[in-house]
Amino acid sequence: MCAVALGRVRYRAVLNEALRQNPPSSARFEALAHDAVWIAALLLRTGDVDAAVAGAARPTADVLRAGIRVIGLDPDIGTVSSCFLMVLPDGSQFAYADCAVVPEPDANQLADIAIATSRSFHSLTELEPSVAMLSFSTAGSASHANVAKVRLATEAARERVRDLAVDGELQLDAAVVPAVGRRKAPRSSVAGQANVLIFPNLDAGNIAYKTTERFGGAAAIGPIVQGLAAPLNDLSRGCSVADIVGLATVSAVQARQRRRPELLPTAEAR
Repeated sequence: MCAVALGRVRYRAVLNEALRQNPPSSARFEALAHDAVWIAALLLRTGDVDAAVAGAARPTADVLRAGIRVIGLDPDIGTVSSCFLMVLPDGSQFAYADCAVVPEPDANQLADIAIATSRSFHSLTELEPSVAMLSFSTAGSASHANVAKVRLATEAARERVRDLAVDGELQLDAAVVPAVGRRKAPRSSVAGQANVLIFPNLDAGNIAYKTTERFGGAAAIGPIVQGLAAPLNDLSRGCSVADIVGLATVSAVQARQRRRPELLPTAEAR
C-alpha cells in the first residue's frame, strides 16, 4: 500500500476514535473525512502539524466544532474562548476577552477566560499580565448578581494561579487610568495599570474591541482561540491577506509556547 493510502487509513482511524462517543452517520463521517477544517484538526491531533488557521471561508462554529471534537480541550483550562490583542496608536498593547465565543460565561468560565488570556498576552508580548475583571462596579461600589459573578471569578482565578496579578471587580477607568485607579481602588495592585481586560460577557467584549478599533484607531489581532489542546485559530470570513499572515504568526507563537509550557503561569488543580 502506498504512503498516501496508508496516511488516509491512519487519519480515518483517528477521526473514528475522536467521534467514538457520539458517532455520526456513515454519510456524515465521509463528509467530515474530506472536510478541510476537520483534516486540519486531525493533523493537529496526530502532531503532524503544530498549528492551523481556518475560517476564511467557513463560519466560526465549523472551526470550533472541529477543534472541540477532534483536538479536545486544554485540561488546564476547560473553556474554549477567544481574545484580541489590541495595539493602540501609541504602541501600547492590551488583551480583550472574551470577544467571540462565550455569550454569558459563568464565574468558573470567566476565571478560565482570565487565565487563558493572561497566557496569550504573555506569549505574544512577553509582558507581564495585569488582569482586570471588568464590571460596572469597582470594589463594592454596587451590588448586583452580575457584580457578584465577577467577584467569584476573580477569587477563582486567584486560587488557581497564585502568582497571577488579577483583581476585580473594576470599572474600565479604574482598571487603566492610574489616577482613577488610585482613587477608586487604592489597595489594588492591578487598578490603573491593567493590560488584560476581561469583560463580563460577549456583548461587552465584542462591542469594546470594535469600539477601540474603529474609534480609537487600534489594530485588533484575532480572534485568538484559547482553551483547545492545540492551536487552531479562526479567521473572519471578511479577512485580508494581512489578517491571515498575522493570525498565522500568532498561531506559530502559540505552538512554540505549547512546546515550552514552563514559560507560562500554571493553574493549580481545581
